[in-house]
Amino acid sequence: MNLKDKTLLITGINEFVGLRTAELAIAQGMKVRGLQTSTAQNKQLQNLGVEVTIGSITDSTIAQKACQGVDIVLHTEQIAEETGAIKHFRDVNVGGTINMAKAAKQAGVKTFVHLSSVMVYGFNYPDGVTESGPLSGENNPYCQTKIEAETAILELNNPPDFGIIIIRAGDVYGPGSISWIVRPILMMRQKLFACANDAKGVINHVYIDNLIDGIFLGIEKEIYSEIFNITDGQETSWKEYFMRLAAMEDLQAPLSLSKDEIKLFLKLRVQGQKLFRKKVDILPESIDFMTRPYACSIVKAQNLLNYKPAVDLELGMQQTHEWLQKTDIQSLMK
Repeated sequence: MNLKDKTLLITGINEFVGLRTAELAIAQGMKVRGLQTSTAQNKQLQNLGVEVTIGSITDSTIAQKACQGVDIVLHTEQIAEETGAIKHFRDVNVGGTINMAKAAKQAGVKTFVHLSSVMVYGFNYPDGVTESGPLSGENNPYCQTKIEAETAILELNNPPDFGIIIIRAGDVYGPGSISWIVRPILMMRQKLFACANDAKGVINHVYIDNLIDGIFLGIEKEIYSEIFNITDGQETSWKEYFMRLAAMEDLQAPLSLSKDEIKLFLKLRVQGQKLFRKKVDILPESIDFMTRPYACSIVKAQNLLNYKPAVDLELGMQQTHEWLQKTDIQSLMK
């Protein structure tokens, strides 16, 4: 599929992945529309001239309206918190995804890309895990509902009329990343950040532009009914990643504590923040996300999509540093 002049709908367009995708899609000559739950206007989207619909992905009327006249849907809207009520996660991550896919199919959309996550493999998985699994919900609402959403929408797959592609994104970093750039740096600035168990294991990082390249390749090649891991393909230890992050900001290298010690500290911190009615910035369960052991395989994406990550960690950190120098990241947490 030639992307030029195609109309792309992005759900969650006001969020990290959605915003950058909109920029890169327009640069490729695509027409971009957006769907977001927030009523807040985004200057970046306004400057791009993106037509935005306000409403929930769980609302069938809103979903049908947003999908009219669209060629491609990129579904990024999700609850990506570390923990919470499973019903809330299911309503959005599963119910909302099914609702959007059904609306897209009814509207004659040709391609539906669902942004999933390597978190479907859980916290303990084999080295070089491929798209065939094993999958593990880990009794975690995010992991579990991402698995459920994948299973549910594949049942709607009916190429060539309606093709579904699932992208299991790695740990997405770069300008605008809350989880892997903003929060760790803010914690480091307060000297509250520590690595768990000497940061053993591997972060499956993927620079934002590499992820979007992988998504566009899937659409262009029309490889439907398939699931792809998309990461930078580098085996970077958690320790190296966080040391680079600290050095980039001229901050003290993070200490190493046991996983249980950090969880206890964060539990007490959360209690204190709730007591003083402050916004909770990081949950104890986040440590499970930051201690995963191995790298995921991207061989399938390399072979079928000819996916070649263009931005390595060195360049990705450099571009992120340039963004940090001109951005008040504290304001992003409000």
